[in-house]
Amino acid sequence: MRVSTSGMFAAGQNAMLRLQEALDFTQRQISSGRRILTPSDDPIAAARSLELREAVGRLEQFDRNANIATNRLSQEESALASVNNVLQRVRELSLQGNNATQSNESRKQIAVEIRELRDQLVQIANQKDGNGSFLFSGNLEDTQPVVKAGAAFSYNGDQGQRYIQIGEGRQVADGDSGAAIFFNIRNGNGTFSAVPNAANTGTGILGAGSLVDPTAWDQGQYTLRFIDQANYEVLDAGAGVVSTGTFEPGDTLAFRGIEFSIDGQPEAGDEFGIGPSRYQDVFSMVDGIASALEQGSSSPATQAALHNAINTGLQNIDQAIGNVLDVRIEVGSRLAAIENQVDTNGAYKLTYQSTLADIEDLDYAEALSRLSLEVTTLQAAQQSFVKTQSLSLFNYLR
Repeated sequence: MRVSTSGMFAAGQNAMLRLQEALDFTQRQISSGRRILTPSDDPIAAARSLELREAVGRLEQFDRNANIATNRLSQEESALASVNNVLQRVRELSLQGNNATQSNESRKQIAVEIRELRDQLVQIANQKDGNGSFLFSGNLEDTQPVVKAGAAFSYNGDQGQRYIQIGEGRQVADGDSGAAIFFNIRNGNGTFSAVPNAANTGTGILGAGSLVDPTAWDQGQYTLRFIDQANYEVLDAGAGVVSTGTFEPGDTLAFRGIEFSIDGQPEAGDEFGIGPSRYQDVFSMVDGIASALEQGSSSPATQAALHNAINTGLQNIDQAIGNVLDVRIEVGSRLAAIENQVDTNGAYKLTYQSTLADIEDLDYAEALSRLSLEVTTLQAAQQSFVKTQSLSLFNYLR
């Protein structure tokens, strides 16, 4: 076989180029600290690396989502704490105004403060978050949730909740609607409510009622009517008599699975309406107490009417406080869930990053050893190329 001079030159040159390319690849690996510089270096490992990087990216996005949800829920919890403080103050003032030693003038002064507290509740309900969106408007973040029209209050948001994904297959609500917090509050004791007729002339004062037999309570509308001071009857919505009994002040009256007490002495013809608890807004509840205090009392009958109105208002306020507490518990549970999920995300992220390092990171000891060998090999190839290219047949002609 004949090997031409040009063929030897090309073969030697190609060999050195391959060695230089290998040396350059190793140098770039060492300078970058990465084993895989392009997908073609290790297609299977490159594909796995891409999957892991996407997984880490998703976890980082979940953590950002969790931070957004935490900020909104923390702001909501702070607002709910303020609502609770306001309602507790309303309760204190109601008890103060219900004291028989108060004058009509002092009660009116208490009513002024209670209406100020009502306005504070409206302000809290219309609070905005850090992004300028209303906190309690549900999904209608740009709509003011609570609006007063005359003596009534309306809710203009929706009852939706925005869910944010904080983990693989894990979502959490980042807030609650104003309807759930401020409007959907059951009055009375939460099961039924009892209210006196405004035309009553006696001094009967309703006490707190309770449900003693849930199976017997049919959610009906009833009227307790006093035939005389010692006898009463209970009428259903169709004016049919469902129960009768005798009465003495302080007695507990019971029918259809419920019971309640009446202090004082009702007069013949006095009536008390009993029906299932209905939804009511907290602003109207507070307003009702202020209105009762403003009316004051001028006789035993009006004094009893005042006590009944305040007692009813206190029951309603207790329901509102309980409702706020329930929402705060839910908010606290969500914050705890977010914290746990962030910890879980961190553990997954650490695992993914460790696996990614095993796939991508360079073994410096092996790379440096390979670099030394490649430098030596290239130097030997260069020297041999120089020597072989200096050979010529003309050196041996005389």
